[in-house]
Amino acid sequence: MDKIKKKNVLIVGSGAAAYAVAYKFSLYDEVEKVFVAGTNSAMKTFAEVVDIREDAVDELLIFALKNEIDLTVAISQKAIAADIVETFQANSQDIFAPSAKSAEFALSRANSKRFLYKNHVPTPRFGIFEKASIALDYVSKAQMPLIISSDTINDATILCACSTVETARRCIEDMALYNENKIIIEEFVQGHNFTVYVITDGYHVLPLAVTADYKFLEDGDGGLLTCGMGCFLPDYKVSTEIVECITENVRNILSALEKKGSPYLGILGVECILSDNDKFVTTGFTTFLKDDAAQAVLNSLDENLFVLFKACAVGSFADDYEYIKIKHTASVSAVLYSRNDGNIISGLDILDDNTIVSHFSTSKNEYSECLTNKGRTLVVTQEAATLSSARKLLYENIDVVNFSGKKFRSDICN
Repeated sequence: MDKIKKKNVLIVGSGAAAYAVAYKFSLYDEVEKVFVAGTNSAMKTFAEVVDIREDAVDELLIFALKNEIDLTVAISQKAIAADIVETFQANSQDIFAPSAKSAEFALSRANSKRFLYKNHVPTPRFGIFEKASIALDYVSKAQMPLIISSDTINDATILCACSTVETARRCIEDMALYNENKIIIEEFVQGHNFTVYVITDGYHVLPLAVTADYKFLEDGDGGLLTCGMGCFLPDYKVSTEIVECITENVRNILSALEKKGSPYLGILGVECILSDNDKFVTTGFTTFLKDDAAQAVLNSLDENLFVLFKACAVGSFADDYEYIKIKHTASVSAVLYSRNDGNIISGLDILDDNTIVSHFSTSKNEYSECLTNKGRTLVVTQEAATLSSARKLLYENIDVVNFSGKKFRSDICN
């Protein structure tokens, strides 16, 4: 009997989400080798890290052809914006990611806001400014609090939650120093933050997961506003009706994109805020699983990612999947934040079996000790039968992981 040829997979991306997905693929029997094009050297323990820029799509294509890559998963927004999908599809390479054209509305905060407004999707009031002077004039008359942000959507995105005009002015002046070409100002909405993730081949859409999100650095939603400090799922605060409503909105969005000849293939995250009266607003989109939520979502899926992503890439998704199989477990994730580069991280080798750590971009010294990077450093995710058990075990394991200047939220899923 002929031996079944194992598959090679290429992951394009560097953050904790890329780490979580690459690690998941490395566990599958049918996968021979996982290659990663990105800067996250922590993945070297289970994958081969390739020294190619995430947006160097021609070089990535040559690499994929040379190494007989069976499936490419582009997580990097730089790669998506550089249209890795069009390049790969034009050369008969299976790839799981949206094209640059189909993802335009999700790759920019300004585009997201305009897209939501144009499609009559409830979203906080906003303004988009290309000149700092006009933005300063706007905030001097606006009602506080406000969220002020740059146009990019990644770990380098500038985000400010401003409760006073003076704070808002300082934020805008700082953004002007960084030569930000667009400043987005929006109303701050108090409520429960959550994200609905769906998976699609551009035509068939299925809900994937719902996470409860924590974005502020400090407990009780204080301090710096970040791209994510943790999450939990399942999110019992978000009703089935709300998920169905959001999924239907996504179907309408993707149908419109398909009619324009740019079907969206991949995972789409819809970020929302739920108020006390069960009304929700949509604040933006993400083109894959967010870094702080990726492992929690992967824990919840009772599906083989290689088979699932491949079905979307080759066009068999609608025939093969009527629904996504979900495990009846709970997961809680927390981001460990470092105030400095180069601090030694201890305790990673003695964590519980059901505790998974995803690295943002750690490094190692000459003694093979793991070192921090400044900012979001690790995501610690705990899976258990219930949310209360997962939360308890998570924080017990976080106590085991130590480095100088460790910072994390202690109120996730409280």
